[in-house]
Amino acid sequence: MSDLTPHLDEPGDEAARRMPARDERTGKSAAAARIANQSSWVDQQIRIAMERGDFDDLAGYGKPIEDLGGEHDPDWWIKKLVERENIAILPPALALRKEDAELDGRLDRINVESEVRREVEDFNASVRKAIYTPPTGPSGPPVITRQRDVDDEVVAWRERRTARIEAQRAAREQAAAAEPPKRSWWRRR
Repeated sequence: MSDLTPHLDEPGDEAARRMPARDERTGKSAAAARIANQSSWVDQQIRIAMERGDFDDLAGYGKPIEDLGGEHDPDWWIKKLVERENIAILPPALALRKEDAELDGRLDRINVESEVRREVEDFNASVRKAIYTPPTGPSGPPVITRQRDVDDEVVAWRERRTARIEAQRAAREQAAAAEPPKRSWWRRR
């Protein structure tokens, strides 16, 4: 080795190793050269994809872009989310009315009495919270939904459940009576 070749074992050579690699032609670092050529590389990739036909038959081809050119709305993303996911944002009073209308159906899907009691108690807690929470913003409709008596709801749930079980039993018996009797394989004529 000549004296001009740096020795990596010497203490001052650590800084030389940390220096970015330089392009001999331009004198710029290799990273700077890659960044400078990145846009042309991207353009080349797009051109190749277009030649392959990757952009043919895309959804929305030939149609104008929605909401382009309108004034800027900072909440555009939340409005699109609400529209896409069908999220209904209701005032508390209306949300309680909707929950009240759907409560019997929710209770009918439950098979255990303790869960029915818990569900009605949770509903009552929601009603109490809505009644005692002061409205924010412009005044919405008043809370007219009433709390439900837990014991009365359990009795009504039992009656609906019994009627449903009886209807299912009757339907099974009617279906069994409509079918011809099955003959055993050992009893042939």
